[in-house]
Amino acid sequence: MLKKQTILYSFLFAIILLSQSVEAKTSKDTLRVLFVGNSYIYYNNLPQMVSLISDSINTKLICSRSTVGGAHLGEHWNGSRGLKSRQLIQKGKFDIVVIQDNSLWPVDNPDSVYKYAKLMCDLIKSTGAKPYIYETWARLKVPQHQKEINAVYEKVAKDNNATLVPVGEAWEKARQSRPDLVLFDADGSHPSNIGTFLIATMFAKTISGTLPKKFSTQYYYPAFDKEQIRLMQLDELDMIFCKKVVEETVVAK
Repeated sequence: MLKKQTILYSFLFAIILLSQSVEAKTSKDTLRVLFVGNSYIYYNNLPQMVSLISDSINTKLICSRSTVGGAHLGEHWNGSRGLKSRQLIQKGKFDIVVIQDNSLWPVDNPDSVYKYAKLMCDLIKSTGAKPYIYETWARLKVPQHQKEINAVYEKVAKDNNATLVPVGEAWEKARQSRPDLVLFDADGSHPSNIGTFLIATMFAKTISGTLPKKFSTQYYYPAFDKEQIRLMQLDELDMIFCKKVVEETVVAK
């Protein structure tokens, strides 16, 4: 009887060890990400969308932001308009810091983009974090600006040994393949809900190297009263299309 009990206990102990090993292998990595920029970040709560998408992959992205409408990197660096981005970068213990300039700055003020992106990237790297460059899109009425925007952000990434997130390229590819897909909000500048989804999946894919096999069509975030607030609801076929565009764009890089 004692021998049988010993065998049983040994068997149960082996199962416990195996389950702990499996749990350790499947546990998520966690990365803390700070987004520095303007309304192209806070519109439709992009950082929250990136975090929600990461719930379905093996890397959990805990995202926060430092933004003000229309801000350019010079204002972030100089602490204008109440911005405290430099202090957040220095004290926040982030793994990744995403920087994004004013949407028109790569076209109208490229030298300013180069100057302040370098200062920001040097600061980010001094804290042990990795700089990521958020390549934005041309506005609806001036699609010809996309080449200029891409060239500026590609140079910023290359000169500062930073990771480029080629959102602008994915945006342009999506518009060419699906002219019916409404990526822009009514103002022709900011993203629609599906536009924000495209951006968020670009960040999730670029940072983690993977995307969920299947997406939820509804995204929520918690409210103070423990109820959920719907962030957005999307069409499944549009989401599948965006995923395909993102995977093609990131692989091409």
